[in-house]
Amino acid sequence: MSLSSLDWIIIAAFYAVSFLIGLIVSKRAGSSSSEYFLSGRSMPWWLLGVSMVATTFAIDTPNLVAGIVRQNGVAGNWVWWAFLLTGMLTVFVYARLWRRSKVTTDLEFYELRYSGKSAAFLRGFRALYLGVFFNVMIMANVCLAAIKLGGVVLGFSPLETLLVASLITVVYSSLGGLRGVLITDFVQFGFAMIGSIWAASLIVNRPEVGGLDALLTHPNVVGKLNLLPDFSDTTMLVSVFIVPLAVQWWSVWYPGSEPGGGGYVAQRMLSAKNEKHAIGATFFFNLAHYGLRPWPWIVIGLASLIVYPDLNSLRVAFPAVEESFIQDDLSYPAMLAFLPVGVLGLVIASLVAAFMSTISTHLNWGSSYVVNDFYKRFIKPEASEKEQVLVGRVSTVLLMVVAGTVALFLESAMQSFNILLSIGAGTGLIFILRWFWWRINAATEISGMIVSFVVAIFFEFGYEKFGFEPLAGHIQLIASVGVTTVIWLVVTLATPASSTETLESFYRTIRPVGPGWETIRKGLIAKGETLEEHSKAESLTQGIANFLIGSFSVYFFLFGVGYVIYGNVGIGVGLLALSTLGVFFVLRRVVKS
Repeated sequence: MSLSSLDWIIIAAFYAVSFLIGLIVSKRAGSSSSEYFLSGRSMPWWLLGVSMVATTFAIDTPNLVAGIVRQNGVAGNWVWWAFLLTGMLTVFVYARLWRRSKVTTDLEFYELRYSGKSAAFLRGFRALYLGVFFNVMIMANVCLAAIKLGGVVLGFSPLETLLVASLITVVYSSLGGLRGVLITDFVQFGFAMIGSIWAASLIVNRPEVGGLDALLTHPNVVGKLNLLPDFSDTTMLVSVFIVPLAVQWWSVWYPGSEPGGGGYVAQRMLSAKNEKHAIGATFFFNLAHYGLRPWPWIVIGLASLIVYPDLNSLRVAFPAVEESFIQDDLSYPAMLAFLPVGVLGLVIASLVAAFMSTISTHLNWGSSYVVNDFYKRFIKPEASEKEQVLVGRVSTVLLMVVAGTVALFLESAMQSFNILLSIGAGTGLIFILRWFWWRINAATEISGMIVSFVVAIFFEFGYEKFGFEPLAGHIQLIASVGVTTVIWLVVTLATPASSTETLESFYRTIRPVGPGWETIRKGLIAKGETLEEHSKAESLTQGIANFLIGSFSVYFFLFGVGYVIYGNVGIGVGLLALSTLGVFFVLRRVVKS
């Protein structure tokens, strides 16, 4: 299909606004590395929270969710809904600690927490491993979604789509630094939400679908509506519900949902005005990310089952799209073909906004690792502030080029999601315990990282070579977590802890709670040091209580919105009321602390 002149004007206007924001803040962003990567540590919770939501509203996310709905129904989304528990633990336990650390990146944490050459190696290696390899994989997945959208809606080739989609993003990201990213994220999130809700409303009311009542009673859809999996289907129950809630959320490192916090979420917390703003930002992010935003995508995914009931119907409808791209996640951009002139331009602009907000964050985050944790730390420690900003801008461009190239070799959003999950399996518990057990050391993280990677490669490529029968995905995850955890625990107990000086310095700075640091605490007291007492709000017990209440509140919100859409207004409103009470209760406790 082709866009009208009005559609193109809307898209061009959005590009112009994003470029203008980057240009306006470029001078301030370039004044220092702290400004470029952390906005001077002066950002309010609402701007940071919206930015986190905008970042995780990638152009590939609607595709992923629509594909999950088509394959496993609405309940299939528990494979990522379970990560809410990770997010809530960050809100009420780790946000305060991250802001207190005052590091520039979460990788700088390694030399705050661990000692010796192994700590330095870990910091430098993960700067490239996460900032380049993992980061490129994430951005490639986002670029893949842009390629599919451009091919279906605009008839663009993959290369044409990448050039158009990435050019302005790279320009304003490299010019404006984190401040430019945060401001454009705020504008882009508004566009993205308006576009997705409007698109869902119009698509549901198309004659092909017949309205919400017709959608919810259609034979292709009825079996996909449950919010919980069918408990009689053991395979489905275990793979998308029990394993994610019992194992996956705490054991797997996944970008944006890191156990213990990390990545661009940590970057946002580190740029907050203070600890309370860091907590408020991460709480708002989790509420919006899990509770509100998925429903327009879910509705469009359900509607696609009526219009395109199988992959062959997508293949027939879009013969110009490459065969390898014909997957269930193509259904979301395919449904946009039904939007009218003007609205289509707005929705395309909203998806461009989703693309830009995610890519810009990952470019800034990845370049912060390259500059602060590799270039400045190991290549040129005496680099000036202006030189660091320059290296950050150059690395931003290079990361985009590599990500676009990798995107040309991927096929589906779920493919990349599963690859990243498998590589990070078994390391999550390390990132939780390193804050609360003094015995965790650099060797723990190095061994966990290596073993999880080797196990993931074996499961991905080793079956045929060694003659094994392939295991189901959830069985692979449990096996990966088990093997990796056992090995890093053995390594932890068999290797020396970090130096006493490093551990004592960490304790003074962070003031961690819980019995895991009693050895260090008693040692400091024995030396005659007077230690600041922990407040009630900092206690691990209260943090876990808030974590549980907050998690249930967001799940109630998610279910409440769903029941209202399904027409069960009474149940929906009741769940939304319980959610509101829970949110009010935990935030009141945070404000008073």
